[in-house]
Amino acid sequence: MRHAKSSWGSEPASDHKRPLNGRGQRDAPRVAGRLVELGWQPQLIVSSNATRTKETCRCMRDAWSQDVPVEYSRQLYHGVPGDLFGVVAGFPAQIETALAVGHNPGWQEAVMQMCGQYVVMKTATAALLERAADDWPSAVDGTSNWTLLDVINPRDLAEDSS
Repeated sequence: MRHAKSSWGSEPASDHKRPLNGRGQRDAPRVAGRLVELGWQPQLIVSSNATRTKETCRCMRDAWSQDVPVEYSRQLYHGVPGDLFGVVAGFPAQIETALAVGHNPGWQEAVMQMCGQYVVMKTATAALLERAADDWPSAVDGTSNWTLLDVINPRDLAEDSS
């Protein structure tokens, strides 16, 4: 998932510290609610450690039926697909469903590498990908054997979907 819409008007000290705007704060929980409706509640979330990705994760928290652990990584801040795959390869074996929250262009490129399909990853867009594998390192072994099952874009969701 790409982080929700961020603010360009607050003049933060750096890009890394840019917060969400009002639309981002509304969209993140709506996307989380849709993930729950589809049976895609994550068991683990990995996220860039930028302010806007942290806030995206916090805004989504209330939609989950249980407390979902979140791991923040500087490596995922504007990371390339290889950075994401390196983090994913370290997931515990018992994790079956995970959510990675990050930035473009890396997330859009990662989706393309994983499933071979071009998906525009606008803010708060989630690509639902699936792959059968024995473990996480095998799942991100560099082949594009993932199946793109759905794309969630907040603009396509009803306002009350949260």
